[in-house]
Amino acid sequence: MSDSKKRIPIPQIFTQGQFQTQTEMLEVQRKPNKLFIGIPKEERFQERRVGLVPASVATLIAHGHRVVIETGAGEHANYSDQAYSEVGADIAYSKEQVYKSNVLVKVAPPTLEELDLFQPNQILFSPIQLPLISAEYIHKLRKKRVIALAMEYIQDENGTFPVVRIMSELAGLSAIITAGELLSNQNGGKGVLLGGISGVPSSKVVILGAGVVAEFATRVALGLGADIRIFDNNISKLMRLQSLVGRQLNTSSLNPIQLEKELLSADVVIGAIHSKAGRTPMLVSEAIVSKMKKGSVIIDVSIDQGGCFETSEVTSLNKPTFVKHDVIHYCVPNIASKMARTASIAISNIMTSIMLNASEMGGIESLLQNQTGLRNGVYTYKGCLTNSYLGQRFKIKSTDLDLLIMSSL
Repeated sequence: MSDSKKRIPIPQIFTQGQFQTQTEMLEVQRKPNKLFIGIPKEERFQERRVGLVPASVATLIAHGHRVVIETGAGEHANYSDQAYSEVGADIAYSKEQVYKSNVLVKVAPPTLEELDLFQPNQILFSPIQLPLISAEYIHKLRKKRVIALAMEYIQDENGTFPVVRIMSELAGLSAIITAGELLSNQNGGKGVLLGGISGVPSSKVVILGAGVVAEFATRVALGLGADIRIFDNNISKLMRLQSLVGRQLNTSSLNPIQLEKELLSADVVIGAIHSKAGRTPMLVSEAIVSKMKKGSVIIDVSIDQGGCFETSEVTSLNKPTFVKHDVIHYCVPNIASKMARTASIAISNIMTSIMLNASEMGGIESLLQNQTGLRNGVYTYKGCLTNSYLGQRFKIKSTDLDLLIMSSL
């Protein structure tokens, strides 16, 4: 047999250049991006919180970032201008100065007047508070080409909502304390205690939802001796709640018959439903509210996402309640603002972490490309609406954010 017949043919792919010695490729380090962060003074609903506290500002400035804060922005949380100035922040005496920054951090949505001060491609971190959002609000953000992120929709690497989580802890604690105050004669209630005393039965508290608000509201209510009923269609959440509280609780799925029965005999009802991207479901109709006990209390913690009671209307800390069908309604969207200093520190911790991560990644936009959880919070991006729920609600075309980011690479 000849040598040519013994030769095995080698496929051409194995003789091409990719199998030759290659030049070593090293990862190019991203150049840290220095941020210019603005903290305006809040104007809505007697908002008392502030986006960044002095300790966080000191951390950001130590990393080379610049922070400008409007005079008086921290006073309701008991942080003076001097406290900010001492850690290196610039004190601005007009909103125009603050709105020259690249990144704005607010704990309430900007007003329509404030939107006029925005610059193209600015980045806004703020809650969205659905009852306050209008088509005009969205159009102004689009016209200004603002990258707007809703704090309550931002997720971490575990898929949880860190701002919602920490504010829910505060809201859950505050809801029960507030309910106890509203049940007193002094505040127009029936004059009953949440927890019973010897010979007097406890008040009944119904909680809609078994998330973080429910967990902390349940802890306080049980500590006061109240009689608790918890409703949620997610049975795993109900099981988790019982495990966290460490005792057997009276729980149920959202069965309409059972729910109505408990609502009609309740002294306090707390709405604690959270939606991942849009409006909370309406769980309690006006017809049921009209049958509830006279002087009972509704606290709709879900009001910032539309509320889960048909009778709910947005109220403020100056006038937090209204009475409808002889039922006291408390529907303050910034309920955590009652504990402004604690709430400010909690939000500030989360926002500082995001800012430092963004700097390391080369800026907020670079961080958006790499973190799906942060992208989940974006609802307008450089002239486009990216939240499908808002698009449906206001009949505005929405565009997939991933497509917009990929097209800009």
